[in-house]
Amino acid sequence: MSEGVEELPDDVEALKAMIIAERLRSARLQHLLDVLNRMHFGKRSEKIDSGQLALALEDRDVSMAEAELLVEQGEEATGIAPARRKRAADEPRASLPAHLPRHEIEIAPEAGCCASCGGALHRISDDRSERLDIIPAQYRVIVTVRPKMACRSCGDGVAQAKAPAHVVPGGLPSEALLADILVKKYADHLPLYRQAQMMARQGVTIDRATLAGWVGRAAGYLKPIVDRQKAELLKSDRLFVDETTAQVLAPGSGKTKTGYLWAMVRDDRASGGVDPPAIIYSYMPGRGGMWAEKLLGDYHGILQVDGYEAYGQFGKAGRPGGPSVLAYCWAHVRRGFFDAGGKGDGAPIATEALHRIALLYDIEREINGHMPEERLAVRQARSRPVVDELHGWLDAKRRRMFSGSPTLKAINYALTHWAGLVRFLDDGRIDIDNNPVERSMRPIALQRKNALFAGHELGAENWAAIASLVETCKLGAINPAAYLADVLARIVTRRDGEPIDDLLPGNWVDTKAAEMTFETSVIATAA
Repeated sequence: MSEGVEELPDDVEALKAMIIAERLRSARLQHLLDVLNRMHFGKRSEKIDSGQLALALEDRDVSMAEAELLVEQGEEATGIAPARRKRAADEPRASLPAHLPRHEIEIAPEAGCCASCGGALHRISDDRSERLDIIPAQYRVIVTVRPKMACRSCGDGVAQAKAPAHVVPGGLPSEALLADILVKKYADHLPLYRQAQMMARQGVTIDRATLAGWVGRAAGYLKPIVDRQKAELLKSDRLFVDETTAQVLAPGSGKTKTGYLWAMVRDDRASGGVDPPAIIYSYMPGRGGMWAEKLLGDYHGILQVDGYEAYGQFGKAGRPGGPSVLAYCWAHVRRGFFDAGGKGDGAPIATEALHRIALLYDIEREINGHMPEERLAVRQARSRPVVDELHGWLDAKRRRMFSGSPTLKAINYALTHWAGLVRFLDDGRIDIDNNPVERSMRPIALQRKNALFAGHELGAENWAAIASLVETCKLGAINPAAYLADVLARIVTRRDGEPIDDLLPGNWVDTKAAEMTFETSVIATAA
């Protein structure tokens, strides 16, 4: 409680109310502290993943806000003005985006004259504050009217405009509605049955199967764009590649089988690259070398991957176009030492290894976004001595450790993949780790948690295709809803074989946004 003794009320009942409110707040905060301690320091089986932890932290913040409200209400009941949290001097003031429309509400004094002398009041200044408001999403019906026109002179023939092409011809959804459904499912991870429930609350009754049919037709139109983007990625000098599981319902068995979503990522921003970042997901029934071969074909560039053996074939001589350069991931090395007990009291070697690897990451943060030549020069001067010393130190420690040690396992992993781990020292384009593609797997994991499994392999392929465009938009700071709505409206009018490069997320221009900006400027000028 922030009040001094002299500010406390004399009334006994008021004091009781304040004490009860404070005890309630303290009890709730202690409970939350106990829960968080168990999350961080409990047994491994009791720990939760980062997504669940985020939810717990949200609940903590909600409960703390509720407890503070109870304290404020107790203070107000006693006639004490509640103490408001003061903003720290270095705390940034929250601001709302300038592009949002402003709706002003003016609250003038109730009295039209001076309360002291009755004289007229005049305006000297304003206090202005902003709050974020929302206009709830509202469905509307677009009515397309195509008049039939006839000639009064000859009466021969009837003229009528052709019906516009749509993704669902003769169906209910506009392309903007389809885009909204796709974004909610593949960006916000809302299953279709939940979307059907949300629509029903506004009186729009559309069953889940109908929504699924719409999504399937949209996917059919979008897949050529995805195929084109994949072809462009395979021309890149460097790719990040990884894979993760995707459960698929096995036909006729009522059980699921394990498939895999493979991800290819192009993201050269860390080395000053100008090519737009992009992601391609591909569903494959398996994880072995043949599926990696199917994904990458005769690609020969820089492959940034983890140590999975399926990628080893791409570094071998005799491949069409020549071998790829395999660059391995230091984050996986770091993870191995962390899992071995690094940062704890019982694993000093693992802790020391983490400290040495951290030195490399400190250097990488300094040169992030610099041109390859600059990165190479810094790495040769500062990172190479650290790496060389680390190799000798790991080799010496390995000779003295017992078989079966988790730390020894981490050391062996690092030394076995050493040639690929040190590639970043000789090429400024190469990143120190595989994190760009690792981050691309997080949305897949969220979708997997919400949907549990795909209904069939075609559904998994559709998932991969649409997620490719959605996540590419997010990488390029593109609004995926605006992109999909525009692209779906445009691609239905394209003839077979007509170029679609302008529909790729990295090449897309939001013409509607430009039109909106023009309309807004005209209105402002007129005003």
